[in-house]
Order: sequence, then C-alpha cells, then structure tokens
Amino acid sequence: MEFSELLEILSDLHPEVDFETAEKLFDNKILDSFDVVTIITEVGSEFDIQIPADQIVPENFNSAKALYDLICRIEDDE
Repeated sequence: MEFSELLEILSDLHPEVDFETAEKLFDNKILDSFDVVTIITEVGSEFDIQIPADQIVPENFNSAKALYDLICRIEDDE
C-alpha cells in the first residue's frame, strides 16, 4: 500500500482536511466513529487486510501517518 492511496481514501471522506499535515484527527473530532468504521471498511476491501479490534484505538486514527503505520504493521504480520 502506498501512502498516497490512503490519503485518497481519507480525502474522499473529508476533502476539506489536509491529511498530510493534520494530527489529532480523532481527538479534535475531525474523524468520528462512523468515519473510523468507513476507513476500516475501505482499507480492508482495498488492500485485503483486517484491522484487529484491539488496534482500533484513537492513537491509530489521529493522523494519516499513524494509520499508515498501523496498516504497514498489519501487512508485515500477514
């Protein structure tokens, strides 16, 4: 998976947000729980991975980089 592909998924959700620089997406309520479910679904179907329930925590969704790092860890474990 490329970082740009993740940015495209995120930008489709919130085109007004600069996901390359934004941090605290979840803490600042830019992303809500519905967005997280959508992201999990999109990433799962696009890249054929499953995000484990114990990894669905705010820290992993506070920035595009944190989410990308999570996806890379999951891909490395598979």
